[in-house]
Amino acid sequence: MNGKRGAPKGNQNARKHGFYAKVLNEAEQLDFEQATTVEGIDDEIALLRVKIKSLLESDPENIKLIMQATNTLARLVRTKYNIGKEDKKGLKEAIGNVLKDIALPLGIGIGNTLKK
Repeated sequence: MNGKRGAPKGNQNARKHGFYAKVLNEAEQLDFEQATTVEGIDDEIALLRVKIKSLLESDPENIKLIMQATNTLARLVRTKYNIGKEDKKGLKEAIGNVLKDIALPLGIGIGNTLKK
């Protein structure tokens, strides 16, 4: 025994036979393989910001989805910066204010949605 365990470097067993292999098509398996090399959540935060902007442009009346996305963004940012519960309210209010600045000029009524 040479002391090394596991498959040799570059082995594709996990991608071809791993836990998720049965539910991912070939393109998704390649994306999954690339995603395993990403560290942190900066890409997810940036992607969510782009998607929120796109949603505001394409479907500004979908308040429920916009609020879900902005709440998710708030959680991701809080996680990234390890913001405590005391700061959570301030962050949520700040994101709400940004949303108001965007939504109101577009004529979107957001009323009670932000009071949660």
